[in-house]
Amino acid sequence: MSKYYLYQDLSKCIACYSCVIKCKSIKQLPVGPKPSEIITIGPRMIDQRPRAAYVFMPCFHCDNPWCVAVCPTGAMQKRPEDGIVFVDADRCVGCKLCMNACPWGAPQWNPETGKVVKCDLCKDRLDQGLKPACVTVCTTQCLSFGRIDEMPEDIREKFKESIGAKVVEVP
Repeated sequence: MSKYYLYQDLSKCIACYSCVIKCKSIKQLPVGPKPSEIITIGPRMIDQRPRAAYVFMPCFHCDNPWCVAVCPTGAMQKRPEDGIVFVDADRCVGCKLCMNACPWGAPQWNPETGKVVKCDLCKDRLDQGLKPACVTVCTTQCLSFGRIDEMPEDIREKFKESIGAKVVEVP
């Protein structure tokens, strides 16, 4: 698992797509591939009003990423120091095995380069002490980013509520 978290407060997202557009822009991607995207859930009736939820879907940077396991050239890699899963474009031969292996659809095909791209949490920006581009442009500030071990308590509480977790007292 990555040492970082990218948390979305669903109650704030308005599906403005600033995050998706900035990601594509910073990675200089054509129409088509989206290393992160917004998934619409609904609409459904809540309090007799139609409502939709918008879920931000980047790569989950899995503990044991299938995309890394199936890559025959070693282009799909996981950084040992922080768990970020990324594509080494110089090693990618465009076989698309990683795309087929990922249950979340994180690896995306770039038709202009004939290679795979994916969310890498803007690792180059992180290495400079900056946040991922998607977080910096979020219009409603529904995206939060940081190290898991430094996650603020208010975000822990919101995350706990969002997944319906129960508080367990540890003796």
